[in-house]
Amino acid sequence: MTKQDFVDAVADRAGLTKRDAGAAVDATLDVITSTLQSGDAVTFTGFGKFHTTRRSERQGVNPRTGQPVTIKAATVPKFSAGSQLKKAVN
Repeated sequence: MTKQDFVDAVADRAGLTKRDAGAAVDATLDVITSTLQSGDAVTFTGFGKFHTTRRSERQGVNPRTGQPVTIKAATVPKFSAGSQLKKAVN
């Protein structure tokens, strides 16, 4: 499902115009992004939790040359599914 497909589905289910649904989806994604950038987590009880984790510096291999490469440390976003979402999918 693409973002546009998602916006269309939200518009249909919520009875919104596609423009309003698009604005709502964009606002939701912006809030989640800015919250993760500040180091906090976003939790939707039963659905899941968006959070960040710190990945330490590590050694990798350049697949083209076979040479060792140092991969820098990074903060990466993660999502942990909640119990209701897990049940719904299974």
